[in-house]
Amino acid sequence: MTNLATYSRSGPVSTIVMDDGKANVMSLAMLNELHAAFDQAEKDNTVAILKARGKHFSGGFDLNANGNAEDQYLMLKAGAELALRILSFPTPVVAACQGNAFPMGAFLVLSSDQRIAAEGNYRIGMNEVAIGLTVPRFAIEIARQRLTPAYFSRVVMTAEMFAPLEAATAGFFDRVVPLSELERSAEDAAHALSTLNMAAHAATKARARGAVISMIRGMIDEDITPQYGRDRVASRASA
Repeated sequence: MTNLATYSRSGPVSTIVMDDGKANVMSLAMLNELHAAFDQAEKDNTVAILKARGKHFSGGFDLNANGNAEDQYLMLKAGAELALRILSFPTPVVAACQGNAFPMGAFLVLSSDQRIAAEGNYRIGMNEVAIGLTVPRFAIEIARQRLTPAYFSRVVMTAEMFAPLEAATAGFFDRVVPLSELERSAEDAAHALSTLNMAAHAATKARARGAVISMIRGMIDEDITPQYGRDRVASRASA
């Protein structure tokens, strides 16, 4: 395997697949390849499907990152920028989740326009508090604009993880389908979305999400600095 994220196109729909052969952790290398894939999707003006191979959608950020604060900073910055990019992407993004989605994977699901989950014995959530990390502000706002109020605190402040059906009730997913139907459901959704007027879609998305996009942009610029990387490494060491 040479690519952590692959890009393919079929007419008006593109497919971006994460596959590191393991848990699809959001290493800096994975995030850089995802950015490159979304670069191509934007250039091609396609509706993008984001999915993964294997047991996990994503194991979240690579918390090891060689224990290096600079690597942590660059990784967190790339992840935050990717979530914001998907949230504001000019064409629709469909997330197809087949397995565990921990932060950063959960953030990408929440940032997508349509979110389809497969039935199965797995969990999605934001478990930072359980492992000694403070949830980044950008992630809190992404969660706030998609999760239902009754579940928001449970997800963000108590690190509760949810199986697919309850995750849909919480707001992580729009619908849950049998695993055998996930790929077709995502493709059908993407093709239906491809009939939209993309200029109108982009303008409406910017209008509907403009305030939260601007807020998150400011939070990333203010919060995710080299010092943030050092603090994150220190918090993990003392946990």
